[in-house]
Amino acid sequence: MCYPTDARPPDVPSDLLPPMTGGAGGQDVILTSADGTKFRAYLAKASAGDAGVVIAPDVRGLHPFYEELAERFASAGVHAIAFDYFGRTAGTSRRADDFDYMPHVRQTTPEGVFADIGASRAHLEKETTARRTFVLGFCFGGRIAFLASAEVPDLAGVVGFYGRLNRRENETWPVPHVEAPRMRAPVLGLFGGADPGITNVDIGAFGAGLQAAKLKHRVHAYPDAPHSFFDRSFNEHKAECDDAWRRVLAFMKTGDPTKTA
Repeated sequence: MCYPTDARPPDVPSDLLPPMTGGAGGQDVILTSADGTKFRAYLAKASAGDAGVVIAPDVRGLHPFYEELAERFASAGVHAIAFDYFGRTAGTSRRADDFDYMPHVRQTTPEGVFADIGASRAHLEKETTARRTFVLGFCFGGRIAFLASAEVPDLAGVVGFYGRLNRRENETWPVPHVEAPRMRAPVLGLFGGADPGITNVDIGAFGAGLQAAKLKHRVHAYPDAPHSFFDRSFNEHKAECDDAWRRVLAFMKTGDPTKTA
């Protein structure tokens, strides 16, 4: 599991928040994918702006962590929608913290997930002023975000937090560095240098693949950060969380993954 059940997203650095009255809220929505599947999502609208983000969660699907993260983005001026992976196998209801998610993860397919991203994006752009849309994901969703650069047309960019870069045994999901020649949207990859599941060799191969594809990108590893460092319970990694927010929001403002706010 990427996060403990009581984890909450780290705060956005205060100097990156626009003046506003009150906090950004959100709402549950039930969307329909291209194959007719109903799935749950959570939409949070910013007060203004043309940037939007589709949030691909970790293996738990649409957990409250990601609903609050969508609200964090909205408070920073980015319209956001977080979506659930498991409409085809678990329905649209909210789930308890002890939900056994792995049998459902194993039944996900790239075709289904990218169709759900498409439906989420369409709803985001219909209900808000978002016209430059990014895909951002964590762990399982981080790899999905990277692959979205190749699979989802006309994205403004993708951001992957510690997205898996290699292939586990019996896994069918594509490997990001292999797909790099097909990628079109700029890429920002953020990793924990102390993450044993994603090695420096993997990170280097991904960066080299993006470089060979001549795709604008930045692949950055925080030397002492663990997997899932972007979590307010890791107080010792506040500096890394703040820096990650600055990189992500600068990318969404400028379209350039090499910028830092």
